Amino acid sequence: MKVIDKIKSWTDEGKTTFSFEFFPPRTEDGVDNLFERMDRLVAYGPAFCDITWGAGGSTADLTLDIVSRMQNVVCVESMMHLTCTNMPVEKIDHALETIRSNGIQNVLALRGDPPHGENKFVQVEGGFGCALDLVNHIRSKYGDYFGIAVAGYPEAHPDVIGENGLASKEAYESDLEYLKKKVDAGADLIVTQLFFDTDILLKFVNDCRQIGIKCPIVPGIMPINNYKGFLRMIGFCKTKIPAEVMAALEPIQDNEEAVKAYGIHLGTEMCKKILAHGIKSLHLYTLNMEKSALAILMNLGMIEESKISRSLPWRRPANVFRIKEDVRPIFWANRPKSYISRTKAWENFPQGRWGDSRSASYGALTDHQFSRPRARDKKLQQEWVVPLKSVEDIHEKFKELCLGNLKSSPWSELDGLQPETKIINEQLVKINSKGFLTINSQPSVNAERSDSSTVGWGGPGGYVYQKAYLEFFCSKDKLDEVVEICKALPSITYIAMNKGEKWVSNTSPSDVNAVTWGVFPAKEVIQPTIVDPSSFNVWKDEAFETWSRNWANLYPEADPSRNLLEEVKNSYYLVSLVENDYINGNIFKVFTDL
Repeated sequence: MKVIDKIKSWTDEGKTTFSFEFFPPRTEDGVDNLFERMDRLVAYGPAFCDITWGAGGSTADLTLDIVSRMQNVVCVESMMHLTCTNMPVEKIDHALETIRSNGIQNVLALRGDPPHGENKFVQVEGGFGCALDLVNHIRSKYGDYFGIAVAGYPEAHPDVIGENGLASKEAYESDLEYLKKKVDAGADLIVTQLFFDTDILLKFVNDCRQIGIKCPIVPGIMPINNYKGFLRMIGFCKTKIPAEVMAALEPIQDNEEAVKAYGIHLGTEMCKKILAHGIKSLHLYTLNMEKSALAILMNLGMIEESKISRSLPWRRPANVFRIKEDVRPIFWANRPKSYISRTKAWENFPQGRWGDSRSASYGALTDHQFSRPRARDKKLQQEWVVPLKSVEDIHEKFKELCLGNLKSSPWSELDGLQPETKIINEQLVKINSKGFLTINSQPSVNAERSDSSTVGWGGPGGYVYQKAYLEFFCSKDKLDEVVEICKALPSITYIAMNKGEKWVSNTSPSDVNAVTWGVFPAKEVIQPTIVDPSSFNVWKDEAFETWSRNWANLYPEADPSRNLLEEVKNSYYLVSLVENDYINGNIFKVFTDL
């Protein structure tokens, strides 16, 4: 979706939009940390997030990778900066074709900073000399596919700001006229350079309107986190600083916490004034940090820690090709990134009902599904690599997870127990003690309000429902006991498979079972998670392989613990169990007498 359409829609509904900017880190660990921060920030529902291109195009490949993951894995509407620096038209088109193929529709078109070692911008051979040329190129070659944002400079572009820290009246007006040319050429959104004097911003917006610029203008807010970094930034951007701001900062410049606290206060007061003048969008330059940006939004009442809402039980990619996807198998609930990677080649995504539009096949299982950030790898090493002398020791690790004592799981990309799991964690501990090793579950829910903090989704005014669900590994003997007990429990359905493809079930291979659904005002019933036997057949390979890739392989070769885990992998069954009576049923009754 285009950011401009999102902003207009939110504005029509009387909502104020906010967004976040990030830059590509220099190290792999930095990238991993950035995505963890993005995940936390995106939970608050920004209109979009953008990622910078890097000085002189130095991070081009990394930016392309990050923006694709933002759109398709972090699942936030994403905008990529694109500059002219060191970029012949072939490289520009490569970047644009890459993001288009990944379902990304938003670009911030910039001239860019001077190349490394240069004081002035140098047009590369075969490239463009200014943002206007870039906007013209994008519109002429790609038509209306992309939403194009451009930069606005409340104090004029730094290149025309004199040694006295000011642009002349003529230079300022010329800069405004150039901005209008960019908008007339096809830009539909302006994001401003940082500023610290809100009167300058408000004058700039008014001046834009006076010369006929009608598109939304989004103020760029940079929270002050560090005094020296603040001085570097304002020196580079030639930003005017009100005397009272410097007077407040100078006495506390060596107290980083005090500087951050003042930065939050200043950012909050700036935003209050901006919003009071009718501007309904804010863009926060995070500098890849989260606390100050979130604190400002909380101070403004725009977000609340306790009211993080979900449009679906799982986060849908912002990819334009998946924008209507609203049904998924429950099996990948704890491994959403893996699911996205295994379905990215689908031409159609399920909408409304799973069976109506499901693509025929999943992508092959590859190393990609088992790659993980270094921090998560370290956590698995710390929590799961212990001597295992018997299967009872394995049971203990699963019990610890269900008790909330572990923050990682080989079968999950998420951190710790999810809120709804805590509703049934005591029962989960009991069945894991008996050798039913759970990797996925949900409690039954009957008409819970859709704004519930634990099981709610879909926005206010609705009601959500769930069938109780358990997914676990167990031995063949224990599976036989479960099968026998289920004969007397007609509301229970199950599917079980081992690594060797043996199928045990009391349902047909074609039976698709909705296990989560919601009812909302003026909408059809939404059923976002299902149990599908065909998908279970695909998932089970990933689930069994996880024993090796994410746990056993953490031990040295020939280690007895590693061998034990491989034995379990090769002999156990994976079982999917559904209690279809979501009103009076009790899925844990299956295990009472075992």
